[in-house]
This record gives sequence, structure tokens and C-alpha cells, in this order.
Amino acid sequence: MNQILAPILTNAEKQSRSGRVNTLWVFLLGAVGLIVLLVVMLRQGAPVRDPGKQHLVLFCAAGMRVPVEEIATAYEAEYGVSVELHFDGSNTLLNQLQVNSFSDADLYLAADDFFTDKAVQKGLAAETIPIAHQSPVIAVRKDATKKINSLADLLQPGTSVALGNPDQTAIGETIRKQLQKVEIDGTNRWEQLEQQVRKDGVFKPTVNVIANDVKIGAVDAALLWDSTVMMPKYRDDLKAIPVPELNTDPNLISIAVLKSSTDPTAALKFARFVASRDRGLKTFEKYGTRPVEGDVWNESPEISFFCGAVNRRAIEQVIEDFQKREGVIVNTEYNGCGILTSQMKTIEDQSQDLGFPDVYMACDRYYLENVKDWFQEDVDVSDVELVIVVPKGSQKVSELKDLIKPGIRVAIGQPEQCTIGALTRKMLESVDLYQPLMKKQTTEGEIVVEKISSALLVPDVVTGHVDAAIAYITDVLPNTDDVDIVRIKSNKNVAVQPYSIAKTSDNKYLARRLFRHISESSEAFESAGFHFRLDTSSAPKSESDSL
Repeated sequence: MNQILAPILTNAEKQSRSGRVNTLWVFLLGAVGLIVLLVVMLRQGAPVRDPGKQHLVLFCAAGMRVPVEEIATAYEAEYGVSVELHFDGSNTLLNQLQVNSFSDADLYLAADDFFTDKAVQKGLAAETIPIAHQSPVIAVRKDATKKINSLADLLQPGTSVALGNPDQTAIGETIRKQLQKVEIDGTNRWEQLEQQVRKDGVFKPTVNVIANDVKIGAVDAALLWDSTVMMPKYRDDLKAIPVPELNTDPNLISIAVLKSSTDPTAALKFARFVASRDRGLKTFEKYGTRPVEGDVWNESPEISFFCGAVNRRAIEQVIEDFQKREGVIVNTEYNGCGILTSQMKTIEDQSQDLGFPDVYMACDRYYLENVKDWFQEDVDVSDVELVIVVPKGSQKVSELKDLIKPGIRVAIGQPEQCTIGALTRKMLESVDLYQPLMKKQTTEGEIVVEKISSALLVPDVVTGHVDAAIAYITDVLPNTDDVDIVRIKSNKNVAVQPYSIAKTSDNKYLARRLFRHISESSEAFESAGFHFRLDTSSAPKSESDSL
């Protein structure tokens, strides 16, 4: 009996042991699979994220690691938004964006706006915001025995030099571009430097790696950003030597909002935080860069926009779209430019913060000239034609001189209150018709009415209150079922609309982005009857450029 049961018990034991072994293997394989999955996710730039937090992805130049990490930490603490940071050379990051390695990236911060501009040109980025300036220098150890004081010293035989790979880093690309312009004995300095680095030195993928090489004495010198030398990790050991051959316009660190961002409004908010003079820029300055002026930080900024009434049909929707994308408020006041400039003078004379506009877009340069000392960076956006408008089918008025005929009822703009009034007066004075028209105004039975805004002129014709009015063609076009247009033969019948930013504005960079949004809205202007003057190909390359 026992001999019969023994094999049965042994088989049961074997099955039990086999079950335990199989279970163990399942757990082990599962753990390995989870580790592999996490490694793959990390390699693909998709780490595990807190689903309860808003999340942004920033590609950042490696040399900006210290200030950007500090800014991102402060932003998360204050607003609960986590910022996932990916560091590498500026050009390496741009190449990654081009091949779509990270399809959910929101922002791209480069050590040179050459790369952010390139991202815009390639259709990868929309807005760019300037941050700070930095310049290339020679970096050596403070206790170095080898005397290196110039670019020529770097070219001496046996001198080991570390340099950023120009195909990966902003510093390398900048130095290559500048030194290719400097020729010595028929050879440009870049070729000489490149030969020296390949012979006795080394090309590296980021500025931080290069700086470490100098710090530990692996090389005699390196070409670095002056801001890198001033980083806490290096400033006690390294010193910067200016390079006259590279003493050109300083490079501009800038941040771009990527078109791949699924939440551009949140991305723009963080970019504004990074580039604000009282938040992010203070951190950049602490670490050796020279910040731009920057806007004052406000979580939900508001700008005041005084806008001549003629522009309303073209710009109203453009402003609405801009507000939604940026997550800001544009308080727009439409009115006759005489009224708007009078308000400015009242505010300015009181010398108090009573709402002086950040931006002014006049109906014509005539009224900008009256307040030009308070504004900067003005540029002509569009122009619009002045025409005579008459009731549908009317033959009473076919040219300007018909306006002074007895019995012709006329509506014109009031010259002290609106641009069209001032332009109408100048145009009529040029053909000696203004005084006769004003004399007619005082003649019994004659009607010449003056309106405070261009928007009030065409309705008088539509309702039959007058026989003719001088109006902007943009105000006439929506009413062509009821009125006819009479073209004016004159070289003074065009109003030019300039956009300008107040010198006192704390939101100049936001105002420049609004300008860029307007500069990309030619269809809105042309469909409203304007001639659009801006050539988008010649628009500022970065938001720090003058308009």
C-alpha cells in the first residue's frame, strides 16, 4: 500500500513545487517587464506624470540648466504646474523637434535666438520671447600657468582647447559664424581654430561639459558664454577673457512656444513668467546673463489699447483671438482720435497712473504726431481711402466741388475730434473748398453737419438726413445696398494707420506680440477694405526687435 501511495505523493509534491516556481517566474517576468517599460518611457521622454497636475514640457539649452531649474521649481510651487525639462545643445534640441521625437513638447529655450527664429521659420514655433544676452569668452582656470590672453594664444601649438560642436551647440555655431568673417593671411580664423581643436583639443556637445573640462584641467582653455563662467559651479575656479574678434552684438537667449503644444495658453503663461523682469529675469541675472527689460509679471495681465474707430472692423476679431491664445485682457477703447489723444493729454498732465494706454493705433499719422513723444516703435500697418458716399442711385454729387452747391446737405467729420475730420479739412483746403463749405454751414436753409466719429457719417446718408458725406471706404462697404461710392481724385484722400507702444508701458513685449498677431492678419484688414502695408517676411525676427 505504501509502495503504491509513494509515487502518488511524490507527483503531488512535484505539482505543488511546480506551481510555486511558475508563480515566481510570473512575478519576476512582470517586474522585468515593468522596468523595461519605464526605461522605454524615459528614453522616449514620457516619464510617469502626476495626473492631478497641469504639465508642460520644455526643451532647454544645457547651459541654462541652473537658472531654468530654479525658475521651474518656483513656478510649480506657486502655480502647481510641473515643468518637465529636457537639456541638450540648442541645435541638438532643434533637430529633435524636427524629427518629432517629442510630439507633446510645449516650449523651446535656446541660448541664441538664431535657433528659436529657425524654429519659427521651420513652422515648429509660433511666438518667441527674449530673455537675456550673453557673449562668447575664453575661459581658463584662475591658477593656470599657461598664459592665454587672446584668440591667437589658443592657436599656439600644444594648446588644448575645448569648444562646443557647432552642429550641436549655440556657442559653437556663434563662434563659427563670427570667426568665418575674420581672415588672417587668406585663412579665416574659424578654419585655424577648428584645426587646433581637432589636433590638440576636443569638441563637446554642451557648454557644461566644456566648462567641466577646463575646471578639472583636462584642457588649457575653452570658448564659453560669459554667463557660464559666472555660474556658481565655475566662478570660483574659472575666469573669463574677452575676445575682440567675437565682440559683436551679444547673443540673445530666448524662449519659443511650440506649435506642438496642446495648451499654448498655459505655455505662454510660463514663458511670460520666465521672461518677466521681477520673476524669471532676476534669476537669469543672478547667474551671469544680462536680461532684457522684460514685462512686469502678472498672472492675468491687462493692457490698455486706444484704437481709432476706423480700425474696429479689421481688428476687433484679431484682438479677441489674441486674448484667448495669450490668456490676457486687452481693454480696447474705440473712438475718434481727437478724443483719444485729448484723454492721453489729460492723463499725462496729471502725471498719475490713470490709465494711459500701452498701445495706440491711430486712424492716421496726423494724430499720432500730436502725442509721438510718449510713444515708441511706431510702424504703419495699413491705409484706407476717403470717398464720397451718396444715397443709392443719387446723381446730385459726383465730385468734391458739388458739396458746396446750394441745397446739398453734407456730413463731414469734426476736425478736432476725429481723424477723418482733420483729413477732410486738409483735403478740402488743398482745393480751396473748406472755407466755402464752412460758410455754407452758416447760411440759412443749408445743412452741413459735423460728426465726432467716422462711424456716424454713413448712417446719415442711409437714413436720408444728408445728400453726401465724406467717409472711409471701410465704413461704406457694409452698406452698399443703400449707398453708392464716389471716388475722390486727390493725393490727400488716404489715411495711414500706425501702431505704436507707449514708452511708459510695463507690457511692451506683450504689446509686441499683439503687433505680430496683427502683422499676420492681412486677410482681416483687406476684407474690411483696407490696404495692408505690412510685409510679414520683413516683420521683426524676435520680440525684442523694434517694430
